[in-house]
Amino acid sequence: MKIILLITAILLSSTLFSQDNKFSGIWEGKINVGVSLRIAFHFNEDSAGNIVTTMDSPDQSAFGMPTDYTTLSNDSIYTVIKQYNISFSGKLTSDTTISGAFKQVASVPLLLKKVLKVTTVIRPQTPAEPFPYNTEEVSYASVKEVRVAGTLTSPKLDSNTRNNKATSYPAILLISGSGPQNRDEEVMGHKPFAVIADFLTKKGFIVLRVDDRGTGKTTGNFNESTTEDFADDVIAGIDFLKKRKDVDTLKIGLLGHSEGGMIAPMVAAKRKDIDFLVLLAGPGIKPIDLMTEQNLAIFNSMGMSNKTQQAYGVLYKKITMTIVNGKDSISKVNEATHVLNSWLKERDSSILNDLGLETPQKQKTYVNNMVTSLDRKWFKYFLNYDPAPILKKVNAKVLVLNGNKDIQVISKSNLAGMEAALKKTSSVFEVHEIPGVNHLFQNCITCTVNEYGQLDETISPIVLEKIGEWLVKTVL
Repeated sequence: MKIILLITAILLSSTLFSQDNKFSGIWEGKINVGVSLRIAFHFNEDSAGNIVTTMDSPDQSAFGMPTDYTTLSNDSIYTVIKQYNISFSGKLTSDTTISGAFKQVASVPLLLKKVLKVTTVIRPQTPAEPFPYNTEEVSYASVKEVRVAGTLTSPKLDSNTRNNKATSYPAILLISGSGPQNRDEEVMGHKPFAVIADFLTKKGFIVLRVDDRGTGKTTGNFNESTTEDFADDVIAGIDFLKKRKDVDTLKIGLLGHSEGGMIAPMVAAKRKDIDFLVLLAGPGIKPIDLMTEQNLAIFNSMGMSNKTQQAYGVLYKKITMTIVNGKDSISKVNEATHVLNSWLKERDSSILNDLGLETPQKQKTYVNNMVTSLDRKWFKYFLNYDPAPILKKVNAKVLVLNGNKDIQVISKSNLAGMEAALKKTSSVFEVHEIPGVNHLFQNCITCTVNEYGQLDETISPIVLEKIGEWLVKTVL
């Protein structure tokens, strides 16, 4: 469950540059929204003297996103992406510094420095050409005019694998976590799925990894889709693999991370032609309980008191379900306000101060922000989902892994939920808690969400070997 800023391309518009184009160039900084994300603005002047602004969020693989408009006033600049309620306002404090605020749901400080180019982050595990296997760009039709695009990697006949004389290979389709993900599940410069695909292809598997709906080269509207829609795209991927002559159709499996670990069992419960599942930090309890635990774990990592955490857990669970099951935006605000007011009556000032809810205006802002954040049909489907009945229908072989330092999908409760459900099936399965790794399966130090991008490691080699050993033992 990855925390992600919702940003995408929209139509370009421009305004006239001031006579002094001191803003012209590339300006880069970082925002902290639970994670540290790089943001870069490109302020350029066209031949007619108009200012043309684009925005990058490099850690989310989003580049060249045009803004709606940019206005200048003396040493101040303001630019907007209307569709996603994104804006930046800043003031030039020197020739190389703009101090300002980035706003989406909430406003956060953003200090921009003038740079020659956007900073490149090197991750040592990211595979680099030449690859010792075949790489192929593929695409195929899904439902509702969605066309899925991705990368398929396959062993070469002379590669050093136990299947080096095979004409067909077991195949694995990778399923990403929540939020719009590209085929590499790229986050903060890390490319986990590129690393996993590289590792598994060298083991003798065909690996298919794809862009999510509305991301990269895959068409469709991500924001209007639910987890069930994403499952339809996975089913289309299985059908695509089954048509290939180099795929052993009796050995097709799914590897899902986070929300992908929820989608994989959904598909396997419907399709009896799924041979195996690898579930990485997937939900084993109801997502509303998972999200409540996640919020409390993040608060704990920030040093918030246990008293405040527990009080907020009560509020979060009730106000969240009230919003996602509300009829319309107005009723959601009214009902959520009622929930908050009832909760406030039983809380002391220290808790309200910890949570930033000490004034009526802050309380109103909190409700509005929660409604804005949760007013998507994806949330309604996701938060009302129960994984247990679906897991009980799975008859594929299953490997379940979760890190004991994961603060987004808590290992103790979710592994227990997975194991309890799988015990009621005829599936052969293994459940393992991996010590010392976070939600991305990185060996972590502080193990906060903010640390993901600070670590050079993309995924623990121990985790890769655990997956590889199980697949060789169980599938090959």
